[in-house]
Amino acid sequence: MDRAGTGQGDAGLLRLALIVGSVREGRFGPVVSRWFAEEARKHGAYEVDVIDLAEAEHELPVAFTKFGAPMPPAVEAVHTRLSRRLAAADAFVVVTPEYNHSFPAPLKNTIDWFRDEWQAKPAGFVSYGGMAGGQRAVEHLRQVFAELHAVTVRETLSFHMAWERFDRDGRPRDEAGSSAAAARMLGQLEWWGSALREARAKSPYGAAS
Repeated sequence: MDRAGTGQGDAGLLRLALIVGSVREGRFGPVVSRWFAEEARKHGAYEVDVIDLAEAEHELPVAFTKFGAPMPPAVEAVHTRLSRRLAAADAFVVVTPEYNHSFPAPLKNTIDWFRDEWQAKPAGFVSYGGMAGGQRAVEHLRQVFAELHAVTVRETLSFHMAWERFDRDGRPRDEAGSSAAAARMLGQLEWWGSALREARAKSPYGAAS
């Protein structure tokens, strides 16, 4: 069962926020994200919180009238809910397609609404698409997360021609190889997530220091 990132889970588990970045009708993202969420739970180190940006409760406007102005109540409610879930996370995984050699605009918009919530935490990426498998979207995301003072792990999962790589039950046709790749990335996230959680507990991270 997915939890809303309240920080009240098992203290020994890392809280992993799994962000589904595509919001298009007919998107393939839920197939990939459901499978990866299962892999993360089986890994044993994580409490998984799935944040699907296509859900209305996560929709944030592209902009409001003035930078720094008070948010409209409805926007503030969405922002507060998402902020709590992102802040509670010890690590992130972004599931993204590739649109025109980059990642979706709603994903960038959501990232840009927050700052401190991302800092001093690791992020991993699961991409999917056509021949490139979403890898160019991931390379752009690495630059964005570096600016947010997050650490991106080296291992990734990339599904080329993704709609051909999964069966009708939502399982990768090369399940052994895909699961092994997921385990490598989850292992790196676990190392960084544990180390950075301990570091944040000892001393709050200061981006300006």
